[in-house]
Order: sequence, then structure tokens, then C-alpha cells
Amino acid sequence: MRVTAVTLAVFLFFIVLIAVYVFTTGDVYSLFWAVPAAAMLLLIPMALNYMSQKQYASLVPMYEAEAKNARIREINLNKLGEPVRIKGVVERVYFQSLNRPQYLVADRTGEISVKMFTSPAEDVQKGDVVEVLGTVVKRYIMTGEAVVNCVSIRKVEKNQQS
Repeated sequence: MRVTAVTLAVFLFFIVLIAVYVFTTGDVYSLFWAVPAAAMLLLIPMALNYMSQKQYASLVPMYEAEAKNARIREINLNKLGEPVRIKGVVERVYFQSLNRPQYLVADRTGEISVKMFTSPAEDVQKGDVVEVLGTVVKRYIMTGEAVVNCVSIRKVEKNQQS
């Protein structure tokens, strides 16, 4: 379970706000509700992340059995909804600090965006060689190119060129 920078910043902001309030008013009794409320600002996102990771982990065996190996150039809108397995090098990592990472994964045939809606089990960085299990979806609901909605991303080996 990871706490994002945004979650931590919000928590710290409210802790400072509570401390300033108690210091200026002298109302220490407000700490009985304020501290547990501030703690929930950390605990709720952590619990949601845990549940999301657990749900994704439960899908991995099904995807391992059903996903077909695919080269990135083969993934297009004709494969919408199909489970795929791709292997490639991570070229970029976006939104990792929000626990909603997006990766640009490339193999020798092309590159594709891989989106994950929870933090992965492993810390995946630029230059890592990874195996991705997921479903082909449209980038946007009604339009856009094919992307992979990732269920699992794991390191296969370390890229020596990074």
C-alpha cells in the first residue's frame, strides 16, 4: 500500500490547520474529533488502494490463462476487449504519484500506452523490461486509439541500456 504525495500533502495541510486552530483558540477538546478525522484522510485512500490491489491480483490467474501473446503493432481497435500479454521496455512513466500509473511500453514493433488503475505490486521504472497482462480498450470512452488496461505489470529483466 502506497500513500500518494497528494494524499500526504492534504493530510499534512489539515494537521497544520488543526494545530493552528488549537494553538490560537486553546480548544484542545476539538482534537477528539479532528485527529481521527485527519487520520481518515490517510486511512481511507490506503484501504481503497489495498482493496484495488487485491482485486487486480485475483484477476491475474485468469489473465495468465487467457491472454494471448501479442506484439505491440498487432494491438488495434479490432482487438477491443481481448486479453493480451505484451513484453517490452518501459519508455516513460506517468501519474505514478497518484497511484494511477500509466506506462509507455515499447517493443521492436512499436509502442503503446498501458494504464493501470491502482499501484502495481512492483516498482516499475523507465528502462525496465516488463510483461504486461491486460485488456485492449479505447483511450477514451467513445474515441481514441487502442491502449492496454493493465491488470498486471511485472519486471522480467533489467534493461542494460538504461
